[in-house]
Amino acid sequence: MRNSIPVARLRSPGNDSDCTDQVGNQTMVVPTKRITMAESFEKNEHSWFVTSQVPTDLSIQVQDTTFNVHKYPLVSKCGYIGQIELQPSISNFGYDLKLDNFPGGPETFEIILKYCYGLPIDLNPNNVAPLRCASEFLEMTEELEDGNLISKTEAFLTFVVLSSWRDSITVLKTCENLSPWAENLQIVRRCSDSIAWKACTTREMIIEGWWFDDVATLNIDHFARIIRAIRAKGLKPETTGSCIMHYAEKWLPRMDVEFERLKGHGYGKNELQLSILSGKREEGEVGHNKEQRMIIESLVSILPPQKEAVSCKFLLWMLKMAIVYSAAPALISELEKRVGMVLEDANVNDLLIPSYRKEDQGKLVNSPEKRTIHDIDVVQRIMEYFLMHEQQQQQLKPGRSDVSKLLDNYLAEIARDPNLSITKFQVLAEALPENTRICHDGLYRAIDTYLKTHSSLSEHDRRRLCKLMDCEKLSPDACMHASQNDRLPLRTVMQVLFSEQVKMRATMQGKDPVASGNNSEHEGSPTSTKTQIKTLKEELEKVKTMIAELQTEYSELQKEYEKINYKQRSVLGWSLGWRKIKNSAIFHGKVDESETGDGHQRPSRVSLRRRLSMS
Repeated sequence: MRNSIPVARLRSPGNDSDCTDQVGNQTMVVPTKRITMAESFEKNEHSWFVTSQVPTDLSIQVQDTTFNVHKYPLVSKCGYIGQIELQPSISNFGYDLKLDNFPGGPETFEIILKYCYGLPIDLNPNNVAPLRCASEFLEMTEELEDGNLISKTEAFLTFVVLSSWRDSITVLKTCENLSPWAENLQIVRRCSDSIAWKACTTREMIIEGWWFDDVATLNIDHFARIIRAIRAKGLKPETTGSCIMHYAEKWLPRMDVEFERLKGHGYGKNELQLSILSGKREEGEVGHNKEQRMIIESLVSILPPQKEAVSCKFLLWMLKMAIVYSAAPALISELEKRVGMVLEDANVNDLLIPSYRKEDQGKLVNSPEKRTIHDIDVVQRIMEYFLMHEQQQQQLKPGRSDVSKLLDNYLAEIARDPNLSITKFQVLAEALPENTRICHDGLYRAIDTYLKTHSSLSEHDRRRLCKLMDCEKLSPDACMHASQNDRLPLRTVMQVLFSEQVKMRATMQGKDPVASGNNSEHEGSPTSTKTQIKTLKEELEKVKTMIAELQTEYSELQKEYEKINYKQRSVLGWSLGWRKIKNSAIFHGKVDESETGDGHQRPSRVSLRRRLSMS
């Protein structure tokens, strides 16, 4: 707070050639014209001097600069200096004064001094706002002098600055370091309104968005002030949203750039997808995070409510940044709801939101429960907001293929994560109602990817996962792949083959298996029916080819089996015959001759052992 205790002041008697300064018992008479017409001004590092025949009697400190001046020229134009209590100087004759929080700093005070000494000053858009605030601080009113600095700067602002787009932008930029004076004196409001009015009305022979680059040079507070003024004037939401996106691209880093910045702190992608260092981070980094968070929160707060104002890609980018920079939970929830309203415009890469928690700041996570690379819970909430919005709008119909394909592609991406539990995968896969998926090829691909990544799943979990899929909604190509997929449970493979058999039988009987449960959607469209018949015939030919190949493979396997079985029987028969020979008397040479039934003697036989040895 400024000290406004009235004390001894300079008094000017009737004679203009001199003045009297009386403080206590000391009186000094100095020639006014001599003081007013200072010979020169000199600077020496952090000191500023007035060169004059009359010695200076007042030392004023503004930040780190000391000004050695005369009291009378300042008191004659600055009511504030005439009302405060001056402290006698310890080092020399005169008084000391320290101006804390002086708007504009030493540079502005130097201009004020020159004005007080009667020298001409140059008002321009770069100094008019600091001079207006400084003149208010020093109370340079009309009561002390007609046409004092307050009235001069006000006139320049009103008639010169506010009539010019470029000058208004320049003045608004100079107000960034003049808080709260520029706000209280309505300089910011007047410049913002002037800029907003020109942005909304200046359209002839100028392309839309010509003003984006200029307003993007302002700080976030002044930019937000302009956007609010523009919205109040009824500018199209798309134009306002485009300006906000342009500002964000200038002031916020892309996610890949931010990741590269964080890698410098020793964080790898597999350890923490993204992490914000806090406790061990340098002070500059903490300030950077605070500034980024303030920009994000301000931009989200000024977004037009209309769906068409900004793209879904931009909303998801802002959501990622809000999570990384620990924005307010209410703001993150608002972004999730807005993404849910336009989810059909999203793509998979934008939905891959890094898994990040605020408690991870400044440390690596080594908890027993392994975390997924991507934040699955955020996407699940977005899906819930999407379904809620669709239900409110009564737009959720069977066959929302855009969102179902998006979800299935997202499932295929996260299925590669070894830390993704089967429960999380199942819950997210079942987020959409059953009737929203016409084709289950995408879901099958996601399930197969999960089975490939998690090869140690039990048979029970494999069956549980495959129950998510309707085999009757698989295309012939998907059925062909599934029938030969050894990662699938045998029951699922049989279901795939059975469903194809049913489709083939229905087609051969002249029925339409696709439209059997949806006749109303296909009635009255001969062209559509012919196309479907042609497609079914092509699918039937593929199925026939598949069955023929399976039959060929089966026949070859059958022949191989018979060959193996024949060899086994041959070996077994030879083994049994050899065993009989070994046990016979002939093998042991006990019978060399015998008699016939008629009493004649038979010739003796060579023993089997000898025959074998001879051969």
